[in-house]
Amino acid sequence: MRLTFESTERIGDIVLACPGTMRVFERLGLDYCCGGHRSLAEAAALAGQDVAEVQGALAGAGTGDAAVADPRALAEGGLRDLIAHIEATHHVFTRTELDRVAPLMEKVAQVHGAGHPELAEVRELFFRLRADLLPHLEKEERILFPYIRTLEGGAAACEACFGTVRGPVSVMQAEHEEAGEILRELRALTRGFQVPEDGCATYRSLLMGLEALEADLHLHIYLESHILFPRAIALEDANA
Repeated sequence: MRLTFESTERIGDIVLACPGTMRVFERLGLDYCCGGHRSLAEAAALAGQDVAEVQGALAGAGTGDAAVADPRALAEGGLRDLIAHIEATHHVFTRTELDRVAPLMEKVAQVHGAGHPELAEVRELFFRLRADLLPHLEKEERILFPYIRTLEGGAAACEACFGTVRGPVSVMQAEHEEAGEILRELRALTRGFQVPEDGCATYRSLLMGLEALEADLHLHIYLESHILFPRAIALEDANA
């Protein structure tokens, strides 16, 4: 099945309509998570891609990629189910992979740093990302997500320790933007996570880990920014 998307369509909406397009956006460097509000033409221009070529790549994306979680199914369920999915799938993966990659990062930087001076910045960015993400996950699990669960049960906004859900959501969104920027810098510094000719097995494992983190975080952020948070805000407004 070949698909057609207009250059004026928002890429976040494209992903929701056809989850298989996530793979195309990842490959071409189009930001569908933090930048999901942009039109296809705008996102292509920011990534230095020709929009017609992007549309051609999307035409063969299909809709049946079983390896990609279907945002449509998650969007149709309850907020509690969506939160449970995010926590059990993305939060667990993020913590596990950050812990696994950290010692690899230290080893590779120490062994290969002289021959690859960019590794010093890669190391700094990775540990900055780790330092940002771990408390970010805690804030979601301890403050924002419990409130959204209660909100779905009909609780009033005044019962929270903040004014409205828009407050913590805006903080989470800003932190998403920061994480997205770090991921873009990591991809650029590693030339798309390409293993250099002198790269050892540990070097390869490191870059595979960074790429896996990027892909999972993109979907993780997309689910929160384009499905969970807007629905929570709308629900709170309806209960006001």
